[in-house]
Amino acid sequence: MITDIWKIALVIIIAYAALSALVYFKQASIIYYPELPGRKITATPEKINLSFDDVEFFTEDRIKLHGWFIPHDQARGTLLFFHGNAGNISHRLDSIEIFHRLNLNVFIFDYRGYGQSEGRTTEQGTYRDAEAAWRYLTESRNINPREIIIFGRSLGASIAAWLASQHQPASLIVESGFSSIPAMAKRLYPFLPVGWLAHFKYNTRDYVSRTSCPVLIAHSTDDEIIPFDEGREIYRTAREPRRFYEMRGGHNDGFMISGSDYRNELRSFIQASLTH
Repeated sequence: MITDIWKIALVIIIAYAALSALVYFKQASIIYYPELPGRKITATPEKINLSFDDVEFFTEDRIKLHGWFIPHDQARGTLLFFHGNAGNISHRLDSIEIFHRLNLNVFIFDYRGYGQSEGRTTEQGTYRDAEAAWRYLTESRNINPREIIIFGRSLGASIAAWLASQHQPASLIVESGFSSIPAMAKRLYPFLPVGWLAHFKYNTRDYVSRTSCPVLIAHSTDDEIIPFDEGREIYRTAREPRRFYEMRGGHNDGFMISGSDYRNELRSFIQASLTH
């Protein structure tokens, strides 16, 4: 009887150790999904009748990145767009169109390892990519930092928040973001010592707390991937002036389901931040 108990205990310990090792060593494949639905550029802004510049630029560690600059004839500012953890820039045409209709230039690019961008994706690498995108706008395009709105959705929200904590943009929009990778891991694996296992941080909450520009946090109560409480936690750490917008719909379609309310909230926030 005692022997059987020890055998069961040993099996549980081995399984626990194996799961812990899997979470530790496979974190990159859990966080990044450049192959879902794929790295191929399936469409361009021409599909939504927008002209664009196909852009290549380099990071400080000489990784070549690819993106689009979509100009607006009567631009009130420029939106720097950080997308989520799956797909590439060609899967964001709906959002590009929304921001273009808000009279903004849009600059969207793929992180290293995504789309047509070179390299292998890492946390520090995505921060270098963000810095390179900022330099492209402020140096190559000679755009005033106070006319740049930094926008990030999901994983991109954390990268956007990091960049905003390093510079002085007009404003920051954090949409459907998580407070940090360890916080999300605790929700997914409450039975694992994720504080020790997580070597990715993406501490959005901390980055937002160090940001001095106006901040809009947008999150849906129906988000099935990143819980609503994660958005509220980010908002609690943000400095004034700050706003919280409660969206409707799921993680990937909330901005569409929320419709005109979403667009009106963005319009109001952007107008206020560009005159801040």
